[in-house]
Amino acid sequence: MEMIKLEASDLHIKENRPPIFRIQGSLVETDLPELSHQDVISMLNEIMNEQQKDHFFQTKESDFAFSLEDAGRFRTNVFYQRGKISAVLRYVKTHIPSFEELGLPGCLRDIALRRSGIIILSGATGNGKSTTLAAIIDHINNSTNKHIVTIEDPIEFVHKDKKSLINQREIGIDTESFGISLKHVLRQDPDVIMVGEMRDSSSFNAAVSAAETGHLVLTTLHTDTAPQCISRIMEFFPVEQRDEVRMRLAGTIEAVICQRLVPRSSGVGMVPAVEIMLGSPSVRKLIRENQIHRLRDAIETSKDIGMQTFNQALVKLVNSKQISEEKALAMSSNPEALKMNLKGIYLDESNRILG
Repeated sequence: MEMIKLEASDLHIKENRPPIFRIQGSLVETDLPELSHQDVISMLNEIMNEQQKDHFFQTKESDFAFSLEDAGRFRTNVFYQRGKISAVLRYVKTHIPSFEELGLPGCLRDIALRRSGIIILSGATGNGKSTTLAAIIDHINNSTNKHIVTIEDPIEFVHKDKKSLINQREIGIDTESFGISLKHVLRQDPDVIMVGEMRDSSSFNAAVSAAETGHLVLTTLHTDTAPQCISRIMEFFPVEQRDEVRMRLAGTIEAVICQRLVPRSSGVGMVPAVEIMLGSPSVRKLIRENQIHRLRDAIETSKDIGMQTFNQALVKLVNSKQISEEKALAMSSNPEALKMNLKGIYLDESNRILG
């Protein structure tokens, strides 16, 4: 399959256009023929079952996953635009990579084996959250005797039982919704619960309740930094409820792992820059006291216990020659600060030099 040969992450399908690939973050046009309406319909007939097609033609959009023998698994979104059908297929390798293969910090091994609490993976779409989450599940599966229940929309990586027992549930096939599945999951005797995405106050409340009763909960959010995760969760709730939410979150948060994929300096592949915020006493205190703006400083000054900001992660990648300084500056949310960081200078929110 051309997509796999080119090591493309995504394939874009649009009527009256040739297929377009995303390769190392950039859209690349092909010299393949334009796709007619019938070409696209034929493709859908190949990859969708009758239930999925009925749902798509009723709602005008659909998320699902499918597998091709000797190729792999594809997470797919089909939608209408200007009355015509388009689709995006994301390639999901059947092999679940290890932390080492992904270039992830070694401290994630210990984080993944926490007995209870909430671990949040965050980052923009296309930055490898699903792959990192799969690596965490696989590490638990290889290391411990646990019952792991996943709730996904759709299932991407398929896990096989190793030391652990894994039950994977797909929205629309195995359960009607995240809300319904979360309502019943505690009756399924889980040790670890993976929720594909935290979307609203009800999913947060269910996740916290599970963590408060001794379960490890893994989930994802779409935010650019670890501190933004805390702010995003607060936005799920009306103002009058936020003090209680902060108390519950401070009591259960174990880690927020936020990542961005950066092109390697070799020109082949991507490497993750990972921001790590742990549920240390100082971080929990800042969350309880609604001092979210001070979390970055707390992360930056806690390297000794495994925390790091994005800029600190980028500095490591530049110094190890995995990425160029140019790419690091382009990926940083604060390139001016990164320029100083590359010289070993770090400032707090008040522009004072950190020790």
